[in-house]
Amino acid sequence: MGLFTKEGEHEESAVHIKPIIVRTSNVAKELLQAALNFKVSVHTLDFNLLETQTFSKKVADGPAEDWVELSYHELKELKEDFFLNPNIELKQVHEIEIFSILEPTLLDKIDMSIGGNPSLCKIYLTIKAGSTATYYDQFQEDFLRLVNKKKLRANMMIGLFDSMMLQNLGELLAKIRVLGVYHFEAQERYVIGQSYEPVETVDDKLILHYETKRKNQDEHGRIDYAKRGYVISAVENELLIEYIKPKMGESGRNCRGEFITPKPPVIKNEPTFSVGEKIAVIDTSNSIEYRAKVGGYVTFEGGVYDIRTEVDVQEISFRTTGSIDTQMDADVFLNVIQKDPLQDAIGTGMEVTVHSINIVGNIGANANVTAKKATVEGQVHQSATITADELNIDIHKGMAYGKVVNIKRLEHGIVEAEKVFITQATGGQIRAKEITIEILSSNVKMTASHKIEIKNLQGGENLFVIDPLLNESVDNLSDQSKKMEQTKNSMKEIQKELAGYERTWQENIPVMEDLKRKLLHYKKNGIKMPAAFVEKYQQHQQFKEKLEELRNELKTKEDQYAWLREKHTALQSEIFEARIINHDRWKNHNEIIFKLIDPPIEILYIPAHNSEENILGLVENDNGEFFIKVVS
Repeated sequence: MGLFTKEGEHEESAVHIKPIIVRTSNVAKELLQAALNFKVSVHTLDFNLLETQTFSKKVADGPAEDWVELSYHELKELKEDFFLNPNIELKQVHEIEIFSILEPTLLDKIDMSIGGNPSLCKIYLTIKAGSTATYYDQFQEDFLRLVNKKKLRANMMIGLFDSMMLQNLGELLAKIRVLGVYHFEAQERYVIGQSYEPVETVDDKLILHYETKRKNQDEHGRIDYAKRGYVISAVENELLIEYIKPKMGESGRNCRGEFITPKPPVIKNEPTFSVGEKIAVIDTSNSIEYRAKVGGYVTFEGGVYDIRTEVDVQEISFRTTGSIDTQMDADVFLNVIQKDPLQDAIGTGMEVTVHSINIVGNIGANANVTAKKATVEGQVHQSATITADELNIDIHKGMAYGKVVNIKRLEHGIVEAEKVFITQATGGQIRAKEITIEILSSNVKMTASHKIEIKNLQGGENLFVIDPLLNESVDNLSDQSKKMEQTKNSMKEIQKELAGYERTWQENIPVMEDLKRKLLHYKKNGIKMPAAFVEKYQQHQQFKEKLEELRNELKTKEDQYAWLREKHTALQSEIFEARIINHDRWKNHNEIIFKLIDPPIEILYIPAHNSEENILGLVENDNGEFFIKVVS
């Protein structure tokens, strides 16, 4: 409505100012001054740009030179070296006409703003969601004029760093022109100014990458002293330490014409340490890298960083080392020797992850040890867990997992591995492909998929189980059965569809042979073939292609079903190769169970006391009955 309300007055008695013309280098400041002078809101004022002049001057150590106006032609010829000359200053002077806003325009429905990156070397036009642009004859000129006015309010230069503006807005302007009315469903942003971005100065920095492996904080950021990183591992070629060299930045000039001078770099982190022969020093243009030549753990003694592979400690406990977590592929060998029989070598609740470990002493309650190779010259507590590919234990009461596990004495512990060798077993559970026990006492449950072998049987109440699914999860087997059923159903559907096509094909052979003869006659005599004949022949070819496609699909499904069935059958057949071997006489009560897959039943056998049935296996008779008997 163009009304300018004085403070304390109603809108009906508002006044508007007469247009005034001023020359200024700061449009926003001039508008604010006019609003103060006339006691109106700056938001009620607008302006027209009448003229813009661009000036430059050289600033040197001698007397300052005067401002020199650059012509339009000179502006277009300016090169990068001009703008990046620190002795050049730029400014623009604008002649504007300030006036009161008397009535709204169609452009008022476009909510737009000007913004930039931190250096103001890249300027963006942002149009908010919900805006509406309505096209009219002078729309493009008015729109670009409005954008420039927004830039001047933000104290940006115009006509100097905005050569890409029209091109970047071209697609939007074309869309508005074609549609007539364009609604902005989402916020849209366009680059409308780009000058010379400076390169930031780099301060020197020393980064201790290996320190990031210290897992001494929980998910809430609290310090976990049990994981304070007593040993920090490294693998070959791992970046341990990096010194970022200081580097002076490069100058730039922003879209306000201001020259940007980079600050000098801060240098306060130059390396004062040295490194041993197992750490490589790589000097690059931007940094100095310190990388591990071999796997191991990082040491820092006497101002020297190095890599070692063997660690000797008396115990691993909360009080001394905390938990130790190293990379499995770092060649760290941990030697824990606790000579005090009343103290644990691995303390209560401690967690240890290392490539190789030798423990002379006991593993305490709730401790967890993970390694590729592990030896325990002591006992494993009933609540402790130890996992290693190659595992040797003196006395085992807890849980052990690995590939090859050797235990001198099993006392009600749990063992899961591929191969298990036990000198003496007194209670416990064992699950493995192959189990070998020198002396078997009582109350041991053994489950194997291939073989259980006993050298000396002394007790009873033992359970021997042969289960071919030991290494296959129930979910995997169920999934395999589902795939077989689905494949079988798909085969039936394809066979049904294929049978229909085959029948139709056979019925139409005489017709198609006749059609071929006619087409050959037409072609031989140069007679144009009737369109109906050609179409029918094409249909025949398409039918033939579909027939071949169905045949190939059926063959693929048959091969898939055969593969699944073979895999399923092979799994079942393994049970007939499995053996329970007892080199001693059977004593007391011991149970033997063979678990079949198909049908899913268990075959139970109890060897007679004092019998010499040394090798037992599962057999199937001619009637399809399964039973356990002595085999060769």
